[in-house]
Amino acid sequence: MLGSHKLVAFIPTRNSTTAKRFYMDVLGLRLVSEDQFAIVFDANGTMLRVTQAPEFKPHPFTILGWQVPDIAKAVAEMSSKGIHFEHFKLPGQDERGIWAVSGARVAWFKDPDGNLLSVSQHE
Repeated sequence: MLGSHKLVAFIPTRNSTTAKRFYMDVLGLRLVSEDQFAIVFDANGTMLRVTQAPEFKPHPFTILGWQVPDIAKAVAEMSSKGIHFEHFKLPGQDERGIWAVSGARVAWFKDPDGNLLSVSQHE
């Protein structure tokens, strides 16, 4: 039923100003629009709505991720922009925070609201 329609992604924020700077200036997403409800970005053809949610508790699991062609390069570039990658002491997770598992490599980071995000490379 929905398989042929575009996906819209949502992520909560307590502070629109900080979120806007992070998603636009640090992650490099293109700003599409902004109103009292959400900041809308183009995430390579997927609409990402960063929605105002003054009272929420970040989940302890990944809520948004990007598939990248070269995770080592992505982690290096993002680290140079001040992004800290999480270390979960998983078997196979290296000093950069990249975890190798089942033909994929994943690294996690948080946005300013504490939402857990990821970059991954799949073989």
